[in-house]
Amino acid sequence: QVLGIEADDYLVKAAQENAARNNVANAEFRIGNLYEEVQPPVWHGFTFNKLLLDPPRSGAAEPINELPDDGSGPERIVYVSCNPATLARDADVLVNKKGYRMIKAGIMDMFPHTSHVESIALFVR
Repeated sequence: QVLGIEADDYLVKAAQENAARNNVANAEFRIGNLYEEVQPPVWHGFTFNKLLLDPPRSGAAEPINELPDDGSGPERIVYVSCNPATLARDADVLVNKKGYRMIKAGIMDMFPHTSHVESIALFVR
């Protein structure tokens, strides 16, 4: 089962159409802003063993702080970042407060001839 959460309703509709077009039956997409407190949270009712984060330049501090401290969170987290500084900040929390280990990291030059890169890190617990 896959749950996709995106703040932009146009992108949620595009994901739903893409899943239908490709006969993907185990994916659900919801509109939600992970940076707003809503009760119950948009992911209510789901248990995650893997998590893909691709936050804005400001990072993923809010969703990361929502992860449990007791080791019951996702087994793996793939974090894609356009801002190495916020990735470093969030990695510190994942490793030193949430019990994860960063086992791989890399940089992709997605925007040639600019100073912008995408950083990708894999965390496991």
